[in-house]
Amino acid sequence: MARFSLSPEPFDIAPLREALEDASAGAFAAFEGRVRNHNDGRAVDGLHYEAYAALAEAEGERVLAEALDRFDILDARCVHRTGDLGVGEIAVWVGVAAAHRDAAFAACRYVIDEVKARVPIWKREGYTGGGEDWQHPLP
Repeated sequence: MARFSLSPEPFDIAPLREALEDASAGAFAAFEGRVRNHNDGRAVDGLHYEAYAALAEAEGERVLAEALDRFDILDARCVHRTGDLGVGEIAVWVGVAAAHRDAAFAACRYVIDEVKARVPIWKREGYTGGGEDWQHPLP
């Protein structure tokens, strides 16, 4: 089963969390990144995410494999949306199961930070009243 995936549609986090259930897990940490209604003093009415799917999935899997090697965790998952999202929708979800909370929190933070830094997913913001901007354009 893939630990990292892209989703063009809204997704239910319950099955993602269930996939991480383990009797030896004393801790579960999750992060939900949601579309907010503002950025840099501008009113935002939605986002559009694009990804280079094959590369994004491969790099996302590498990030999760690194987390499993680096932290004392049992398992981890991450899903990132693509396409059009409205304010309040989940854009990215990370879940980590571990025996202890310190490892779960640290691994969860590591995964979201590395996904944002390394996985080829681009965000275009749409602004209330018109206009749009890419937030992380390619150099």
